[in-house]
Amino acid sequence: MKTKKLALAFTFIAVLSSNIVVANDGSTANTVITNGISFGTALAIAISYTHNKSIMWAIIHGIFGWLYVIYFYFTKQ
Repeated sequence: MKTKKLALAFTFIAVLSSNIVVANDGSTANTVITNGISFGTALAIAISYTHNKSIMWAIIHGIFGWLYVIYFYFTKQ
């Protein structure tokens, strides 16, 4: 059950962090607008919250993004 919740939360965050493409004349995409957070940030938040059960730590680890993901990979038990 815990894995399903993590997968659902991660998918939700990944969808929110997707790119939006806007076409001016309908035929070519001239502007790409990036909203939200990066994949590394979303992964760091999901791992941190699952591991620590703390929103504060999830926010802090989300700021560090991939650095926390790499740290967690090497230090997990």
